[in-house]
Amino acid sequence: MMTKPKLFGISDSRAIRAIWGIEETGIDYEHVPVSYGADSKADDYLAVNPNGRIPALIDGDLQLFESMAINLYLARRYGGALYPAAAADEARAWQWSVWAISEVEPLQMQIVIQKFFTPEDKRDPRVTERATKGLQRPLQVLDAALDGRDWLLGDAFSVADLNVASVMYLMKMIRFDYSGFANVQRWADACYARPALARALARP
Repeated sequence: MMTKPKLFGISDSRAIRAIWGIEETGIDYEHVPVSYGADSKADDYLAVNPNGRIPALIDGDLQLFESMAINLYLARRYGGALYPAAAADEARAWQWSVWAISEVEPLQMQIVIQKFFTPEDKRDPRVTERATKGLQRPLQVLDAALDGRDWLLGDAFSVADLNVASVMYLMKMIRFDYSGFANVQRWADACYARPALARALARP
């Protein structure tokens, strides 16, 4: 008897990316609500992810960490059309996934840290201003890529959209204003309206 994939993490964290991803596949899975606190540093969890971070996935003999890798795997294994069939589109899905965590995430995290993890009297508005200015370039890149098209690859939502939008979900949480990028705004609204995200957010 095959065991269900087991996904570790909580929706109120960056693990929302993988929870959203597995919900997009529609498969039955076990959700283990490990937080980014002490339970992610416990020995039994470190045996799954030695980094002591969330999310992580167990699927049969496979143990996997890093949200982008988890989503690429889930989309390819279980996602059907969510994963590109053509090699060129597959490469672009990898490209956009890496792009999101290298070009967008470090800058948005500076804003998140200032807003949510730094005491008000110790916040440095210059950090937020620099990060906000720095985000204009990747947002321009994304806006141009979405010019004249609804999705990053082809005519349908794919793992490329999932991975970029799931990384940028932190920008939604901090109410980052990217309304000046009309294509990004339209695309993000469509991504965040997906039922799979609503189901993921309803998880613990």
